[in-house]
Amino acid sequence: MITTQQDIRPKLLLVDDEPANLQVLKQVLQQDYRLLFARDGEKALSLALNEQPDLILLDIMMPGITGLEACKQLKNNSSTEHIPVIFVTALADTRDEAEGFAVGCVDYITKPVSPPIVLARVKTQLSLVSIDTLRETRLQVIHRLGRAAEYKDNETGLHVIRMSHYAREIALAAGMNALDAEELLNAAPMHDIGKIGIPDVILQKPGKLTPDEWEIMKSHTEIGATIIGDDNSNLLKIARVIALNHHEKWDGSGYPHGLAREAIPVEARIVAIADVFDALTSIRPYKAAWTIEEATDYIDKESGKHFDPALVAAFLAALPNIVKIRAQLLDD
Repeated sequence: MITTQQDIRPKLLLVDDEPANLQVLKQVLQQDYRLLFARDGEKALSLALNEQPDLILLDIMMPGITGLEACKQLKNNSSTEHIPVIFVTALADTRDEAEGFAVGCVDYITKPVSPPIVLARVKTQLSLVSIDTLRETRLQVIHRLGRAAEYKDNETGLHVIRMSHYAREIALAAGMNALDAEELLNAAPMHDIGKIGIPDVILQKPGKLTPDEWEIMKSHTEIGATIIGDDNSNLLKIARVIALNHHEKWDGSGYPHGLAREAIPVEARIVAIADVFDALTSIRPYKAAWTIEEATDYIDKESGKHFDPALVAAFLAALPNIVKIRAQLLDD
């Protein structure tokens, strides 16, 4: 039986109402890419939706739906908004270029096209798409591993989602910049990944743990750090710091190393508050859910003992947003 190897080259959609222009682009790109062609905006939108190209090269001046309007429609459709668009046009004025970027294009090439420039710009944009895809895949793996640890502990996967969002709100209220707060949001789900290494007989024990069992339970912080490992990714570095240190306490009475005050990484201090608040306000097999007021009072009373006082103040400032997030992500 004869089989043909699947063509895995990136797929490009070329859109221009002039056949000669499409022919030029075809000569430049056909060796490295699979090509689709459209001569008007309507056809381009249909192909983009049905074929899901990796990138679109789009003329602006076309009869009917212009390139600008086509780009707007692509970006307003959740099924095509992720597809990068490069305008290829004879409009060379700075204002035209600015308008192109305003509607969502990622690059702008003027005609007559230079083959090396077209190849370079296409390659650059596809590389950026690959990086974004890799990052998104990594985030999905992190979230799923975090949820796996929670399910093993008889908690719901929504716990890690809620507390991660709480952590971002606390971080923003404390003055952390938006990018770092987003990184914290994405790293926090791994905080209890080490519970995967704790025997079920201890992790799911309904009664009080013995001293020896408690020592084993506490080891989940170091197990988590080992699982995450030493990685060059800033995201995983933060995840490791959180997994290792989120049970440290401001007064030095926590574990695994008895760190105190600013010696505890700020990300772990933030997650400690978010984690406890969600645990207190959630139903567990061994307890009813506390009210928001009860949980807030507890965290406030633990300021300066369990929790960083400055971050408790940030938590209280962020509480209206946290309450809204909780309402949106309640367990079924």
